[in-house]
Amino acid sequence: TLDRLSRLEGQVRGVARMVESDRYCMDILAQTAAIRSAILSVERLILENHAEHCVEEAIASADPKQQRAKFDELIGLLQKASR
Repeated sequence: TLDRLSRLEGQVRGVARMVESDRYCMDILAQTAAIRSAILSVERLILENHAEHCVEEAIASADPKQQRAKFDELIGLLQKASR
């Protein structure tokens, strides 16, 4: 995840340089589309990690309150991601 975020940081800096250099708009838009795709990929990784660790831990705990809290949290994340 950190490697991907570092690559994203570099991509964003690259787009800034493209704008400063007054590069062709379609080239800049192609790069912003790649950044958007990379961000979605990072979000999926983080969501998978959350499900594999935090949600799984709540399920294993057999604590209905903790299970409900993690379930609600997961639903909230999915709703935000779908906007």
